[in-house]
Amino acid sequence: MNVVLNKLNNYKIIMADLLKFVQNEFVAKKDFPEFGAGDTITVFYEIKEGEKTRTQFFKGVVIQRRGSGTTETFTIRKMSGAIGVERIFPVNLPALQKIEINKKGAVRRARIFYFRELTGKKAKIKDKRR
Repeated sequence: MNVVLNKLNNYKIIMADLLKFVQNEFVAKKDFPEFGAGDTITVFYEIKEGEKTRTQFFKGVVIQRRGSGTTETFTIRKMSGAIGVERIFPVNLPALQKIEINKKGAVRRARIFYFRELTGKKAKIKDKRR
């Protein structure tokens, strides 16, 4: 029984290493600036409509970054009128063209979900001192 479990664990380790190798070799890494929760950023991404392509942007506050490697994502929240709109972007999305950092925010947490309930002046994030 232990021999079978050891072989199974070795197989899992080999497959995990192989998967990491393939991800590192074949997934194109883009050079985006460092940003985190509380930062206000603008994401430019490409949209395909039929045969035409156009660039659209989404500007808002980063709520969270999660994952690592090829599965890393970040969530941005913006206010559209009185309605909050959130969008999740994978970091390795081929349609992402560029990311601009508009403001660096000073927050104490890596995931600022409490930001969803804030309105008015309370929803203002202080700028990070340099």
